[in-house]
Amino acid sequence: MTDQHGELDAALERVIDAARAHLAAVRAAQGRIDDDAVWQAYVGLNNASFAYDEQLLDAFGEVTPWDVESIDPDEADERFAAVEGGESADPHPRVISVRQRRDYRVPSVAALLRAAEAARREGTPEGDESAPVEGVGEAVLELLQSGDGSLAALDVPELEPLDGVVMVSEVGTPVDLESFDDDDPVGPFQPAADDRLVGRLDEHPFLDPDEEHDHAH
Repeated sequence: MTDQHGELDAALERVIDAARAHLAAVRAAQGRIDDDAVWQAYVGLNNASFAYDEQLLDAFGEVTPWDVESIDPDEADERFAAVEGGESADPHPRVISVRQRRDYRVPSVAALLRAAEAARREGTPEGDESAPVEGVGEAVLELLQSGDGSLAALDVPELEPLDGVVMVSEVGTPVDLESFDDDDPVGPFQPAADDRLVGRLDEHPFLDPDEEHDHAH
């Protein structure tokens, strides 16, 4: 006669042991993404929990709060299967490239320079004197650097947004910035022959009704 109580106790102990092993792996990984040991420990905890739930259901018609399905250990191994060169197998080896352009009109060069110089002063250590901002291009670059580095940093009254465009492409390899000169305006943005354009989003500045009326005249 099968000792259901003993089997359940053993299944529960396997869940506890698997949970401890999973915690130890997580701690050892220290936040690393796609850590092999964490994944294997996760599979062990998942399957131990699933087995205990099934045995509890068979023995007493009760279930646990764990909504899990069994994971094939062989498939789990394939999850981190090594390919030649020591890199992980990836069924999606391509890279996504997002290219964005937005143009601006400068209503007042003096106002833009003042805004950029104010931003530069805020980022200059106390006691040091900030260098003057020379030119519109340097002013825009300063606003980008002092902000979050995105085009959102240029949403200031001193710049009037014009049309823009965002292009998303699938590319074979990521950009290699070291292969382009610092003053090369085309190279880093030039699509390769095997790049595939996924889509293009056209951006138009928002104008309230009063502004639209002014522009119409």
